[in-house]
Amino acid sequence: MKHGSMVLGTAAALALGGMAVSAVAQTAADAAGRAKAVADFPGDADGAFQSAARFGEPDGEKMYRRVCAGCHMPDGKGAQGAGHYPALARNQNIASGDYAVYVVVKGMHGMPGVGRMMNDEQVASVVNYVRTSFGNKYRDKVTAKQVSAVR
Repeated sequence: MKHGSMVLGTAAALALGGMAVSAVAQTAADAAGRAKAVADFPGDADGAFQSAARFGEPDGEKMYRRVCAGCHMPDGKGAQGAGHYPALARNQNIASGDYAVYVVVKGMHGMPGVGRMMNDEQVASVVNYVRTSFGNKYRDKVTAKQVSAVR
């Protein structure tokens, strides 16, 4: 019986060793993927964006529906559950267009900087849409030049 235990113990050690080598190889592959993502999105140190895909929506409302509504909800009222997605409806924080641009481009409190996958005009457009929708009445327009300065 002792010999059988040794064989099983050796087999288990070999299996665990193989899994460790596989995990190291996968970690190296993941790191290489993150390095490419960082090259695609300068400043994206955490590699959150693994693709060079860009959004093609022509206006802020369509951009909001595609990119933002999944978390902040179609009515802008936000959600809670597996996470906290702040309401954009009647949100005094977005009275500052610069603040809203910063959050979209850089991210904040778990929200990724999705604006890195948008051009300056798209970021300005979606920020302007949110600032004039959902009960928000902030009429001073954010410009692509302001977005560029935040990047």
